[in-house]
Amino acid sequence: MSEKVRILKVRFDKITMTEAIKKALEFAKDTKHHYICTPNPEILLAAEENPKYEEVLNKSDLNIADGIGILWASKFKKITEQNQGRLKIFGKWLTSLSAILFYPKYIRTEITERVTGADLMQNICKAAANEGLKIFLLGAGEGIAEKVKTILETKYPGIKIVGTHAGSPRPSMEAEITKKTNETDAQILFVAYGAPAQELWIARNLKKLTTVRLAIGIGGAFDYLAGVRKRAPKWLQKIGAEWLHRLIQQPSRIKRIFNATVKFPVKVLKKKLK
Repeated sequence: MSEKVRILKVRFDKITMTEAIKKALEFAKDTKHHYICTPNPEILLAAEENPKYEEVLNKSDLNIADGIGILWASKFKKITEQNQGRLKIFGKWLTSLSAILFYPKYIRTEITERVTGADLMQNICKAAANEGLKIFLLGAGEGIAEKVKTILETKYPGIKIVGTHAGSPRPSMEAEITKKTNETDAQILFVAYGAPAQELWIARNLKKLTTVRLAIGIGGAFDYLAGVRKRAPKWLQKIGAEWLHRLIQQPSRIKRIFNATVKFPVKVLKKKLK
């Protein structure tokens, strides 16, 4: 079992990409149902306002840190474990936040690696191709999953993508989607409905999926793979500034980015000062 840390109200596993891939393959070959969540700061804020969502996240088999903010929060929690004055806590809050840009290694001592849903998905696909595991792609815009299927089949020869469907996370569509998925005998299901819809959909439907053993909500991963949206350059990802690239691409995301980069660290500080 991996070590765990709780940030705000959500449990995280202290796990690397390599370890996450290994666990995912174990889940996919198991006889039980499993699901993996990829919470980021925005998701944690949503869970604060939605007890049902918080419950779904905490019942997952694995929660990986999809965001530099999660790595920072785990480090901040560690360095403020002992009883300290409010001024000292505030100083450590400022110092640790500054380290995201100026000394990123400092915040990588608790949760050591950011594991994004998009990267995890591709690594699982690569491993699944070697293991002969069957995959179903669900979600995103019309035709996107089918395009991703073609891309993955080119990238990972031998991969078995047995079905795709756009559909909708609306409950009225669930019977149709679960029926279509069951007909393919898929073992791994990637769900790209965005948070919190994808995690709530998985929680409602996983037990109805007769052969699926692992389900993962992967947000905008299909859009990135299909080229609908471009990911930030690697150097921006490494310094935790992927949000800046997203803001330039989609100015309408400014509220979401504000939540992740400002509201979240303030919320973590306030919780510590209580």
